[in-house]
Amino acid sequence: MKYAIVESGGKQYKAVEGETIAVDRLPVDAGDEVKLEHVLLLADGDQFSVGTPFVNGIEALASVVEHFRGDKVLAFRYSPKKRIRVHRGHRQEYTRLMIESIGKTGETKKKARAEKKPVETRTAEVQIEADDLVKIEGIGPKVAEALKVAGIVTFAQLAESSVEDIQKIMTEAGLKMMNPEGWIEQAKLAAKGDWKGFEKLQEKLVAGRKAAPAKKPAEKKPAAKPAKKK
Repeated sequence: MKYAIVESGGKQYKAVEGETIAVDRLPVDAGDEVKLEHVLLLADGDQFSVGTPFVNGIEALASVVEHFRGDKVLAFRYSPKKRIRVHRGHRQEYTRLMIESIGKTGETKKKARAEKKPVETRTAEVQIEADDLVKIEGIGPKVAEALKVAGIVTFAQLAESSVEDIQKIMTEAGLKMMNPEGWIEQAKLAAKGDWKGFEKLQEKLVAGRKAAPAKKPAEKKPAAKPAKKK
């Protein structure tokens, strides 16, 4: 098998002829040809060429298949004493490359393919992108898994559910009965992207429920005045 270790965007990738790699997004269009000239290692059967740092006179020719976005990465900052809860999300941009050929500079050519196999479509792009339901106060990993089995994987789906439906799912999963009303309220705000309102609501919740108002201390009755001696 012929392959090479190439560098793109400061990262290293294993490029195999006839296979695809996903690199950080490149300023090119789908269908364009890209030459990866930074080859760190070339393997051709039992022969290996190691660069110092690059192998001179070797390149990998690739064609651009598509641009796509990676899975969402969530960051959460929490400060209990200051009541700070900050959510951030990021989806990295990638470019999928088909490695056409690896060889000497100027001699690499795009291989003609009679039948091009369709590139496997990313599951996350076809299916509904799942939200992190554990972010909702009162929902833990077990509850989130039970909701997933029932087909509820997004904030919007949870927001559209009724209290009775969620309670039925919890019962069938053998989980202790909980009050999901607070979950649904949080999900409605999260589905709208109202994270400020989401955080304010969570401050009023304890284990997903609205905290009961503190009882006022009983008023002390004034001490009875001692009877006057006759």
